[in-house]
Amino acid sequence: MEKRGCLMPMSGLDSVARSLVAAGKGILAADESAPTIEKRLKAVGVPSTEENRRAYRDLLFTTPGISEFVSGVILFDETIRQKSADGTPFPEVLSRQGILPGIKVDKGTRPLARFPEEKITEGLDGLGERLAEYRDRGARFAKWRAVISIGSGIPTRFCLKAHAHLLARYAALCQEAGLAPIVEPEVLMDGAHTIERCEEVTTETLSLVFSELLEHRVALEGMLLKPNMVLPGKECPKQAGVPEVAEATVRCLRRVVPPAVPGIVFLSGGQTAEQATEHLSAMNALGSPPWELSFSYGRALQDPVLKAWKGDSANISTAQGVFRHRARCNGAARYGKYTREMERSVA
Repeated sequence: MEKRGCLMPMSGLDSVARSLVAAGKGILAADESAPTIEKRLKAVGVPSTEENRRAYRDLLFTTPGISEFVSGVILFDETIRQKSADGTPFPEVLSRQGILPGIKVDKGTRPLARFPEEKITEGLDGLGERLAEYRDRGARFAKWRAVISIGSGIPTRFCLKAHAHLLARYAALCQEAGLAPIVEPEVLMDGAHTIERCEEVTTETLSLVFSELLEHRVALEGMLLKPNMVLPGKECPKQAGVPEVAEATVRCLRRVVPPAVPGIVFLSGGQTAEQATEHLSAMNALGSPPWELSFSYGRALQDPVLKAWKGDSANISTAQGVFRHRARCNGAARYGKYTREMERSVA
């Protein structure tokens, strides 16, 4: 019989993973690529200059009291090298508040050769060296995103297997470098597929991912999963209610995610800020799953903040209040106690 090797958590990584899903807390995904952050800034009339990007991230990271609800922040390569207005490197700004700095390490997607309409993620080349540098800059965890589309004849099993292999290879390299990996296989909301089809694809995707993680000897106790919620496509004529989304998502996860994984930190996908919070709260209200159910939101935490800020330094305090409010709402969702009444006050 082939020896499987040691699957025990590497030193400290299980502690990092558990800290990221601490009670009442979740992760801010501030790892937008240059084209993505440009699009979001442009939507509020702000040019995407390096200084504007730095100032916006500074606003987020220095929001008073945010560590009550935010356990970690995923940074982009540019952002981990930037500094706050007082000259303090961003990773240090976060660490001083007890917030763990993380880093996005994939290099985006490209078309999957010979598989029309499907994409694959790049970034394994030189990853070991980059992980060592990011660790030296203060990163404690990392993230890699796979993108899976639903459509006519897709996703193919080959595409799912290719993504699963890359995610597992990335996770193994992270753990060797002393970083806790966040594994993100995202089944996109684009399309007219039903919630049942999303559940089917998500189940197959996660099943293959965890099979590969075990083959690569990744210590599950020292990682987190960042999946999509089980939702119908945006163009589906039959949209699902909050209870249906919560039940389908938890059912899917119970079938394929080992209990050794400390936590699941959902992405917000194409949901509104309120929808993402409401769905998370409904899942946590269902009972006690074997893992923590938390958030790793980008747009669902940031869109209202950008609209309040608009690039004007006079709006920083107001924008920080909006950020704190959204974080507080998601903190309540961690306990299954979020209500729409909470949206009436941005205190």
